[in-house]
Amino acid sequence: MSKNHLNFDHETKGWVDLIQPREPRPKLTSHIDTRWLVIGAGYTGLSCARRLAELNPGEKIVLLEAREVGQSASGRNSGYAVAHSHFSGGYQKNQLDHYERIDRINQTGLNSLKSIIDNNHIDCDYKESGIYHMAADQNSSLECDYFVDYLKKRSIEHTELSIDEIKAKLGTSWYQKGVKVKNGALVQPAKLVFGLADTLPNNVELYENSPVTAINLGKVNTIKTPNASVTALNVIMACNYEPIANGRHKQRVVGVTLSGSITRVLTEEEISLLGTESSWGVLSLHSGGATVRLTEDKRISIRNTAEYNSQSLLNNEQLIERQEIHRQAFDNRFPELSHVPFEHLYSGVEGVTGNKTNIFKRLSSNLYFAGCYNGSGITKGTAFGLAAADYACGNEEGLVDDCLSIEKPQWLPPKPILDIGAWYVTKQRFKGVGKDR
Repeated sequence: MSKNHLNFDHETKGWVDLIQPREPRPKLTSHIDTRWLVIGAGYTGLSCARRLAELNPGEKIVLLEAREVGQSASGRNSGYAVAHSHFSGGYQKNQLDHYERIDRINQTGLNSLKSIIDNNHIDCDYKESGIYHMAADQNSSLECDYFVDYLKKRSIEHTELSIDEIKAKLGTSWYQKGVKVKNGALVQPAKLVFGLADTLPNNVELYENSPVTAINLGKVNTIKTPNASVTALNVIMACNYEPIANGRHKQRVVGVTLSGSITRVLTEEEISLLGTESSWGVLSLHSGGATVRLTEDKRISIRNTAEYNSQSLLNNEQLIERQEIHRQAFDNRFPELSHVPFEHLYSGVEGVTGNKTNIFKRLSSNLYFAGCYNGSGITKGTAFGLAAADYACGNEEGLVDDCLSIEKPQWLPPKPILDIGAWYVTKQRFKGVGKDR
């Protein structure tokens, strides 16, 4: 398998810009022989490498990252560590096994992250505050009713919220109804991924700015980078949409580009105009609705555009255009804060499959792939990393069985049909979004 290009974005816009810079690990410059190679140092790859190191304490684990840690989706997401996924539409009794399986995967990822954060004293603004799911328009209000019914039937702890209750807690009258799911956490995503990378076990060797240019498969795999190579008995690919998109395996996933803006730190007077919650996170009950957060350091972030952009970040001109959409959505929700400027503007790419599922599979006897989380990769990606390590070490029970049992992703057509289809499907995501955008 080979990559067609080395066009990796190296931008530090968004969450990374809000924290102290991190010294990246060196790039790979010499040949390495290893039993274990993990490609991709996002949540999945970091989790996988850590688990492999625990299972094989006397062996070297090599971890390659094409960019710097935090430059891809792991440092550009909105920081929601979910325990319970939202499934659109009404509760379906015949899908109970699927619902429970996804919850087990999410919860395993959440528990693993909490343990790592606590044991390594990672400062990432971790807050087990639960997650708000909100509806501002007719379509999402119906979806809210479906979701509440689902939560009740699953006996998942939650609190329904009226307009007045939302106003009291969050300081906005924009939403018509909502529900808060108790289980779930919020993080500063760049702080988290930095902390995970900098507390890896001693037998993990992390190399950054080391993109894979080619993989020659065999009993021993040979992996090439621009400046060196690795021979590895086992390879776990944890690089989301990129390897599938440029490899010889059939296309199953595309990268969809999202954008968001983050305000400056709010003053005490501005904070007083908001509700009683000191920090919070809102997910829209419409698939194209805005994701909104009041962060621990008292900024408001809003992300509400998604588009097919050939699996790349937006350029500066595109970003400025999208910020007009962010600005309108912000002012709608917080008119009394319309004077507050945005300080940061960023985009990120998420892996999406046609049927909104994930990818977890053995590609050959010693090549594995885990990725594609459709925008919810913190907990699920962490769990998939654990499962990939266990699977490669010969365990096919428990978490591994759950990951293997997930619905397989649909085949996607090659370019240029892929580009047209991906553009159309992404556009449909906003159908009927109305006030939720």
